Amino acid sequence: MATTSDSVRELLQSSDYGDRLRAVNQIRALEPAIAFELIQTAAADGNARVRYAAISQISSLGHQDKAVAESLLRQSLRTDPEPDVQAAAADAIGALGLSQAYDDLANAYASSEEWLVKFSIVAALGELGNPKAFDLLQEAIQAKNELISTAAIGALGELGDERAIPILLEYVTSPDWQVRHRLVQALSHFQQPAAQSALQTLAKDESPIVAEAAAHYTTAA
Repeated sequence: MATTSDSVRELLQSSDYGDRLRAVNQIRALEPAIAFELIQTAAADGNARVRYAAISQISSLGHQDKAVAESLLRQSLRTDPEPDVQAAAADAIGALGLSQAYDDLANAYASSEEWLVKFSIVAALGELGNPKAFDLLQEAIQAKNELISTAAIGALGELGDERAIPILLEYVTSPDWQVRHRLVQALSHFQQPAAQSALQTLAKDESPIVAEAAAHYTTAA
């Protein structure tokens, strides 16, 4: 049977969360304006898995009405009890470029104890490029969780604030090649001599992946 807006609405009203989850998946087949209307219903569902699936789709559907999407995502980030949903909201905020949501992201980072939420917020801040994020990212790069720390390296690069250069240079000798690879990507955003010199050093890295990436950026420069 073909998926229609009426069939999806019916599933969204089902008492079976599995039906509602199926409805969220079927929303992808609908025209974007209608899909965005229906995804808002699913984003307020009582089941966390349904809300997560709905919030995750707003990164692509939110362009239909960014003001509505922003309000919904900020509310989810602030008030949803499930870390997975909060993380999805942060991801969508970054994907939609909702820079004005910075304060909510910063507050959530400070108050959450969930690594996934913090990781998603750091990644979102890199995408947003809000200059206000420098201090938070400077803190995040010191996180004990390596995924958060590595994400902060990338985000500081995307931010493009030259104050990040001496902070980033401390990771040139990191024993983790994945960290050094992320560092190469971060340093590629800077043309300052110190950053370019570090890239030249990394172009001779023992890891072929790191060396190749660094060589690409030094050649491009």
